[in-house]
Amino acid sequence: MVWYVYVARCADDTLYCGIARDVAARIAEHDAGKGARYTRGRGPLSVVVTRRCKTQGDALRLEYAFKQLPRAAKESILAEMVAHPRRTPKILRARLLSRTGRDRR
Repeated sequence: MVWYVYVARCADDTLYCGIARDVAARIAEHDAGKGARYTRGRGPLSVVVTRRCKTQGDALRLEYAFKQLPRAAKESILAEMVAHPRRTPKILRARLLSRTGRDRR
């Protein structure tokens, strides 16, 4: 089953990252006040970028890696992902590899 990681910009200009199978439905939940506690009262949300993942585990790892970054790095990554939608930014790719241990041989 396909999962998506999405980054949404809240009305107060903060960023929220989450995963969902249906991003539009999930954003509607956030806007209705039934999504994550963080987004309650911060709507409406607008989706900045989505990324398709093969498994829920891949989506969770990508979400976690993104959430660990400072705000400036997140904004930089978002700009890069909007400009090049099919490429995963290097900083995010490096974090994913180091978290899974794939770069250690």
